[in-house]
Amino acid sequence: MCQVRASGRGWILNRQQTKTARSGQATDTHSLTIRLQPPPPEDGMRRNSFASLTWLILVLVFVVYLPYVLKSSVLGIRQTVVLLPRSPSPSKRYFPIPLDSLEEEYRIRSADDGKLFREEFNSLPCYYHHGSFEEASREHNREKNRYPNILPYDHSRVVLSHLDGHLCSDYINASYIDVSITCSPKLETVADFWRMIWEQKTATIVMLTNLKERKEEKCYQYWPEKGCWMYGNVRVAMEDFTVLVDYTIRKFCVQYQGSDGLRAPRLVTQLHFTSWPDFGVPFSPIGMLKFLKKVKAVNPSYAGPIVVHCSAGVGRTGTFIVIDSMIDMMHMEQRLDVFGFVSRIREQRCQLIQTDMQYSFIYQALLEYYLYGDTELDVCSLEGHLQRLHNTRAPHDRLGLEEEFRKLTNVRIMKENMRTGNLPANMKKNRVLQIIPYDFNRVILSVKRGQEFTDYINASFIDGYRQKDYFIATQGPLSHTVEDFWRMVWEWRCHSIVMLTELKEREQEKCFQYWPSEGSVTFGDYTVELTGDTQCETFTLKDMVLTYRPEKQSQHVRHFHFHGWPEIGIPAEGRGMIDIIAAVQRQQQQSGNRPIIVHCSAGAGRTGTFIALSNILERVKAEGLLDVFQTVKSLRMQRPHMVQTVEQYDFCYRVVQDFVDIFSDYANFK
Repeated sequence: MCQVRASGRGWILNRQQTKTARSGQATDTHSLTIRLQPPPPEDGMRRNSFASLTWLILVLVFVVYLPYVLKSSVLGIRQTVVLLPRSPSPSKRYFPIPLDSLEEEYRIRSADDGKLFREEFNSLPCYYHHGSFEEASREHNREKNRYPNILPYDHSRVVLSHLDGHLCSDYINASYIDVSITCSPKLETVADFWRMIWEQKTATIVMLTNLKERKEEKCYQYWPEKGCWMYGNVRVAMEDFTVLVDYTIRKFCVQYQGSDGLRAPRLVTQLHFTSWPDFGVPFSPIGMLKFLKKVKAVNPSYAGPIVVHCSAGVGRTGTFIVIDSMIDMMHMEQRLDVFGFVSRIREQRCQLIQTDMQYSFIYQALLEYYLYGDTELDVCSLEGHLQRLHNTRAPHDRLGLEEEFRKLTNVRIMKENMRTGNLPANMKKNRVLQIIPYDFNRVILSVKRGQEFTDYINASFIDGYRQKDYFIATQGPLSHTVEDFWRMVWEWRCHSIVMLTELKEREQEKCFQYWPSEGSVTFGDYTVELTGDTQCETFTLKDMVLTYRPEKQSQHVRHFHFHGWPEIGIPAEGRGMIDIIAAVQRQQQQSGNRPIIVHCSAGAGRTGTFIALSNILERVKAEGLLDVFQTVKSLRMQRPHMVQTVEQYDFCYRVVQDFVDIFSDYANFK
């Protein structure tokens, strides 16, 4: 039934259609398997020279349709998805792009706010003109369609087996794309969904939407939180789940209840990508590329097609599948053909790839993969990789390690996204003017009554291995920002502070002493009391009680002060860093996973190194894998200059090697 792509794997596109309350529009989910065959170049659509006519149509759509939507929402009438007309691009040929031209082509298309990306996207065919929707339009199948104008073509629909006595039970809003596409479940169709999983012998489900977004349901929860549920004739039991920063992995035991009893159980794995924002596309493609690699690793070679769904099954789902297919094409043909490929799969299901932002995100992900490749390592190969990094000469007579670190400088510092930190009223709050938090992830304090610009502190939320915003990277407090520092601790309920600098180094102040040497000290509305002081081998552990005086409420804070970092260079060995990371993790388990505050002087070099190592070692313990390059690259996209020098970058590798040597039997630390 399914034809496999050159990669030997099938996709099913699973669609959940959901309308937004304001627009009545829907989003879809599909799953599909595609053969990669380079197509002949195709002409783009002709430009409609009558722009005024286009705008007239737009006006008529809103004038005529909007009152209907409002009336329908009141009366409960079923609504259709409104597909607004687009201004077509001029007739143009879009040829496949050789890989050595990809970076330049991306730069050209991105210019002028992505004008050429929009033109290319608008040239895509929307529908297959020879397609029909007879089966989906039959009276007894209409209720199985979330929207009456989002239907599978007859020539590519997925056909289920007939249930006893029900001739119309072979229909599900699902399509094959050279293999298959299926819509993800509504409450009324969840049994059909699991019947499809069973009949197609699917072992992997990819979910690209959250259950709710913007307080609206995007997907019916079709699995049990714990225990087992019967969905029609299919028994689904939750076996295990793992929550990571960008996605969650759930494992189900699935059995079919036939007339002769339960069939042999099968393992079905769901990979749920949770980092797609409510609007637009992910900020970076790094998480999506890691997720895609995990999907490929999890899906067994003997299994049926993968089921993929988002909300409506055209946007995120199409984006995911096109990225995967184009990476395969890059390996096989040293080129990519996004336009031709999307044009072909739209013949199997219309409107795949919903927006020009999703279309350009595909190119962004492919460029990321082309420039940096797969830098993930198994711990068993770490030693050999380090030898190559230290012994191999790269262009310009650089060591491999230096060349790898040099690539990190390609991470652009987004100065246009540092507006708050660069306001005149906030400049004096920055210790180092080159290290300013980005606006999109800066820590925001409450505004003091009657005082402007009091919500700013030089601090950034940073993702952990399993949890978003797990760390707060910040500078060492200045004398006039100490109250802001403790205000941040209080307002964000932080219980762990990691300090990676001395108060003075080389006779220069690196951090103002923000805690009492004994007794207590008050900074504005906050009183800090020292209740314990323990000297460990490479760090000092201080217990403090932070009191917010206006409310007379207190919380416990534990302060980890690492003394093993020399004034110049990096620590001589990694054991001390391993020990303090372990101590902080134990504290987090006891106090709850509130953000960990980490600071050195500027909050970038040593701070970035500590956070990078925390994430890397956590992954090594969980998966036996590491990716130093992408870990540091991700940090630099969240705060400038994280892991500041090639020595600090090398130190990350060496600490991981020390960790592996200490726990040489992998079973001891997994």
